[in-house]
Amino acid sequence: MAENEALDIVVLAGGISHERDVSLRTGRRVADGLQSLGHRVTVLEPDGALLGYLRESRPDVVWPALHGSSGEDGALRALLELAGVPFVGSTTDAARLAWSKPAAKTVVARAGVSTPASVTLPKETFRELGANSVLDTVLAAFEVPLVVKPAHGGSAQGVTIVTVAGELPRAMVDAYTYADVALIERKVEGVEVSVAVLDTGDGPVALPPVEIEPLEGAYTFDARYNAGETRFYVPARLEPEVLHAVCAAATAAHSALGLRHLSRVDLIVDADGVPWFLEANVLPGLTETSIMPQAIAASGRDLGDVYATLAAAAIADA
Repeated sequence: MAENEALDIVVLAGGISHERDVSLRTGRRVADGLQSLGHRVTVLEPDGALLGYLRESRPDVVWPALHGSSGEDGALRALLELAGVPFVGSTTDAARLAWSKPAAKTVVARAGVSTPASVTLPKETFRELGANSVLDTVLAAFEVPLVVKPAHGGSAQGVTIVTVAGELPRAMVDAYTYADVALIERKVEGVEVSVAVLDTGDGPVALPPVEIEPLEGAYTFDARYNAGETRFYVPARLEPEVLHAVCAAATAAHSALGLRHLSRVDLIVDADGVPWFLEANVLPGLTETSIMPQAIAASGRDLGDVYATLAAAAIADA
C-alpha cells in the first residue's frame, strides 16, 4: 500500500447490544477522522446483508466499532477472518479471552500483574445451591465493599458497588440482567485510571494514563457518556514512578491477552502506588467523551492519523 493512498474502509457500528447508541457515536467519530484524511468510508450496521456485501465489495479494511457482544466477543471477528477481510483490532481468540472478565483476570495475574481477589458465579449456582447459602458463603469470605459486575460487557452496565451486605442480592440481580455469569470482586480503594494502548506492529505503547474522577458516586454509564459528569486528568495525577508502573501493567496485560492494534486497560492504583488490573477492552469507546481520544490527544497524536495508521496496520497483518 502506497503511503497516503486513499483506502476503502467499512466502519461497522450500531448492532443489537445494550451499547448500541455508544457504538453509533464511536463509529461516526472514527468515520469522521478517516474521512478527514481522504479515505472513502462507508458506515454499515451488522445485518443479514453484511457478509454478502463484504464478499462483493471487498473493502481494503473493516473497522468494527461495535461495542458489546456483537463486536467484542470474537464471533464477528471470526467471520471476518473466514471471509479473508482485514479488520482493525484484536483477533478472534484474543477478543474472546478479553471479553470474559474472569478469564482475563486469570491470564493477566499469571503475567505478574495484581488483580483483586474475586469469585465467579453463574446464575445456575444460585438455583442449585440456594441463594442465601451462596451469598452467606461469599460474605464470610469477602468483606464489603465489593464490586459486582457481569462477567461480560462494558460501559459499567450492570455494575454495582456493594457497601453493606444487604445490597448484595440486588447487585447480583442487576449483574444477571446483562449476563448469565457474574463476577464478585474485592473493591480496591484508590485512584481509578484507564490506559489506552496502541500497537501497530512494533509492540504495545501505553498512552498517557487518564485519571477518572466522577463528580458524583461511581463511574457509571451516564458518567461515561454525558459531558460534564466526570473530571478527567491527563496524565493522571500520580508520581512519575507510579505512572511508569501503571503503563507497564497496561502493556503487560495487553501482551498477556494477545491483543492487537488498540486496547484500553482499566486499573485502580492503591495508596501504596500498586496498580490493580480490573479489565481490558478490545474496542475502547471513541466518542467525544471517551478516554482513548483524550489519551491520543495528550500524546500529541492526531485522531485521524491514528485511525488511519491502525487501518494500515490491519491490512499489513492480514
